[in-house]
Amino acid sequence: MLYLVVYITKDMILYMKKQKIIEKFNKQISIENYSDQTIKNYLSVLKLFLEWVENSKLEKVDENEIQDYLYYCKTEKKYSYSTMKQVIATISFLYKKVFLKPIPKALDIKLRKPTHLPSVLSSKDISKILEVTNNLKHKTILILIYSGGLRLGELINLKIGDIDSEAMKIHIREAKGKKDRYIMLSENVLTLLREYYKIYKPKNFIIEGQDGGKYSPQSVQSVFKKSLQKSGIKKKATVHTLRHSFAA
Repeated sequence: MLYLVVYITKDMILYMKKQKIIEKFNKQISIENYSDQTIKNYLSVLKLFLEWVENSKLEKVDENEIQDYLYYCKTEKKYSYSTMKQVIATISFLYKKVFLKPIPKALDIKLRKPTHLPSVLSSKDISKILEVTNNLKHKTILILIYSGGLRLGELINLKIGDIDSEAMKIHIREAKGKKDRYIMLSENVLTLLREYYKIYKPKNFIIEGQDGGKYSPQSVQSVFKKSLQKSGIKKKATVHTLRHSFAA
């Protein structure tokens, strides 16, 4: 008779323990109705933190170790203000909601917000970008983001039923903080959307991929990058810059 002997190593035990923590974290944050993107971001941060403390008892990491980790994130990983906020929020959630323990004092930090203003594109820049964007779908993407100040996620989640041509409004569902909001729909944008609809005939989402379903964030970023390059504009800009520019 053949016997299979399985040796359980310390590394295997540690791995199983980490997986259990991640599962508990995911369940709790989902119950509290955080957005899908926030959950994804928090879990990514959590996994990196758990890797950092792999040789420690996770629930007993001391204040100095947490401070060392934050220092590592800032000086070695070069995390931005917003990413540092996410790291602090994730570890705080871990202690308070998963370990059911007080939040470590090392996390009681008020980060100083950067004072530099976000880059924006002028109306002349926007005109140049749109002029060189000949593809109707691509132009519709850029105009929707610019005219409504849409976030990337808001654009790709926009559905046909969210366009209210009678009230001349666009319903943005579960925007930042899972709150709905409305933006004004101009006659020019409505005319463009009708032209776009006749040609592309989307079935569910306003902007869909070749095989239907949501358009990918990477594709939107690629569309903007190509149009920016063709326009000859030398400013450093992203899709987020285009969103910021609508109110400039």
